[in-house]
Amino acid sequence: MHKPTRRTLLRSIAAGGGSAAVFRIMDALGMLGPGTANAAALDLPPGSGEGGRVVILGAGVSGLAAALEMSRAGWHCTVLEASGRPGGRNLTARGGDVLTEPGMRQEVCFDREEHLYANLGPARIPYHHGTVLGYCKEFGIELEVFTNDNRAAFFHNRERFGGRPIAARQVLTDMRGYVAELLAKAVDRGALDAELTADDKERVHAMLKSFGGLQDDHSYLGTNRAGYRGAEINAGMAAGEIEDNLDFRELLGADFWKYKLHFSHFLNQNPTLFQPVGGMDAIIRAFTERVGHLVHYECVVEQIRRQGDGVRIVYRRPDGTERAALADYAICTIPAPVLKDIPNDFSPEAQAALASLEFVEAVKVAFQAKRRFWEDDAAIYGGISWTDNDITQIWYPCNGYLRPKGVLVGAYIWGRKPGLRYSAMSAPERLRAALAEGEPLHPGYADEMECGISRAWLNVPFQKGGWPRRNPDAAAVLRRPDGPFHFAGDQVTALPGWQEGSLLAAHAAARAIHHRFTGR
Repeated sequence: MHKPTRRTLLRSIAAGGGSAAVFRIMDALGMLGPGTANAAALDLPPGSGEGGRVVILGAGVSGLAAALEMSRAGWHCTVLEASGRPGGRNLTARGGDVLTEPGMRQEVCFDREEHLYANLGPARIPYHHGTVLGYCKEFGIELEVFTNDNRAAFFHNRERFGGRPIAARQVLTDMRGYVAELLAKAVDRGALDAELTADDKERVHAMLKSFGGLQDDHSYLGTNRAGYRGAEINAGMAAGEIEDNLDFRELLGADFWKYKLHFSHFLNQNPTLFQPVGGMDAIIRAFTERVGHLVHYECVVEQIRRQGDGVRIVYRRPDGTERAALADYAICTIPAPVLKDIPNDFSPEAQAALASLEFVEAVKVAFQAKRRFWEDDAAIYGGISWTDNDITQIWYPCNGYLRPKGVLVGAYIWGRKPGLRYSAMSAPERLRAALAEGEPLHPGYADEMECGISRAWLNVPFQKGGWPRRNPDAAAVLRRPDGPFHFAGDQVTALPGWQEGSLLAAHAAARAIHHRFTGR
């Protein structure tokens, strides 16, 4: 008799329990792997949490998801949110909104049209972030493509190419060409004879010629992939002369090759990416439509204590009075830089992990332009330009194409030094600095803008940073329950800075609590 294989076992399970049963068994056996798309819902049995009480600290995407999934199972959920709004770092700014930082108040100056907004927190959803996409599908949130990589956008390095911006299509085309030429020459000179057969060498030569646009003698002299000279870019009625290829030493001297050239190859930056139509906060609105009644706003947590086998959370209400919430469990989604300073009964190991988590000094600056000059003048439709100035990136909107006005992100900063510099500025200073640093990419940049806003996440009282710097050891500690305390948010995952991480952490905490409560 043959020993049953995994395949025959799964076929038998499918016959009896269907595809859902197969999925669960494969997941339990570790056959799906970390890259498999996730279903949105946890599917905790209805009523399984009846009689159980959980207090959730923070109404960001992680806290809201935990409240949704646990309330569906019958849990009594209380969500305490220190600020006056849900969403945490998920923040979409529109005309008429007000942004505050200590000593700073900004009125969002954008015209009140549906395409004129800025996502000042998360702004893109990778195609493999199945939990976020699953909720979008469940909630009926309409999505559109977010363009990360645009060959018409610019690379800019102050010390190279005379300080002028270079179209991405030229940088990428010429770098491929030069690398292909170098490898072809190495093959020609026999440097790879030990690794390649004669047939292999012929195929490698053909591949490199196609890959890099090489000449028959395997030299790189440029190719029309980089575009044509003049304003037309494309060949037009009669093809003109192709763009001169960039100097290889200049390319090597610029910082493009360090990671900017292959940015879209990073897994979480791979196309296809999405954004909700009308702003990322569509996700938050959908959650609050379902569990907003469970959220208590402007309730600042002052103590996190154990009481018997459960928890006692002391918080201050908007009127200044102090209250205590008692529950069987607590899910703490408060960002570590804030959470570590709240008096608590966490274990020494958990306290040390929280204290070791540093958050990124992220800053975004957004401008409303009088006209969509990036489209009119440079044929840039969505995507990102790079610069070694502190603003780091300029994001062009992936919506409202060809309309009269647009909102672009004129700075997206995550480096420590530039982040600290911009965080220390006043709102007007940030706008002036971002305009000056964007000028080399778009001459006349400042004159094109009507107004602007900014957000320095380091200064936001109940956030104190954009997202956690990667710290696998601390995250591993916080993934483990600490008695009745469970930690969530992207800070406990391998996806810091992504809503997918926040949602997966919420699911993990809810699942662990459910298991402890029900024994299954």
